[in-house]
Amino acid sequence: MLLYWSAWLVVRMLARLLFRLKVEGGGNIPKKGGVIIAANHASYLDIPILGCGASRRLSFMGRIDLFHGVIGAVMRYLGWIPIRRERVDRRGFDEAIRRVKAGEAVVIYPEGGRSDDGKLQPGKPGIGIIVEATGCPVIPTLLEGTYDALPPDAKWIRFRPIRVVYGPPMDFSSLLGRENGEEKKAVYQQISQEIMDRISALGGGMPSSAGCRSASI
Repeated sequence: MLLYWSAWLVVRMLARLLFRLKVEGGGNIPKKGGVIIAANHASYLDIPILGCGASRRLSFMGRIDLFHGVIGAVMRYLGWIPIRRERVDRRGFDEAIRRVKAGEAVVIYPEGGRSDDGKLQPGKPGIGIIVEATGCPVIPTLLEGTYDALPPDAKWIRFRPIRVVYGPPMDFSSLLGRENGEEKKAVYQQISQEIMDRISALGGGMPSSAGCRSASI
């Protein structure tokens, strides 16, 4: 716990100094209880920026191949939940579900990976599995400026303004509990896309890549 909050303080100070970090809607995150933080994903900066933008400890679902050895061990200690991207990683999802049910806040990127162009990508249905299993609220979250500061092909960090906006909680209880089979997959996809639409709306209709329906369309 001490290591997490020490890192939180250092990253928060650096983010304010280097990126003029602005955080909006932090009060939308419940102070306690299980919750999902669902954010767009465009940069390696997203994890530390999201972490230091929240006033409670967060666990992050992330690709298993990103961290190895000592770094991987430290990340796991800080709350990282490794996920295999090539298929639905039941072990990783079960761990995320367990933590949410235990009253923790878990971060997931509905797009399933980083955007190559900084625009919103279509949401994937995986987040619906966690929502159904936990019945928890979802906080749609916009990360704005992280792509400009560190796009996927950049060798150096650029000092660009970054903004984090936490939206009001979303409740999907009315969509769940009556479907099965293919209908369930369709509902999972609907949940994911509604979240992406809300994220787009937080950015005033953030641009989307082809094939991704946004709230501004």
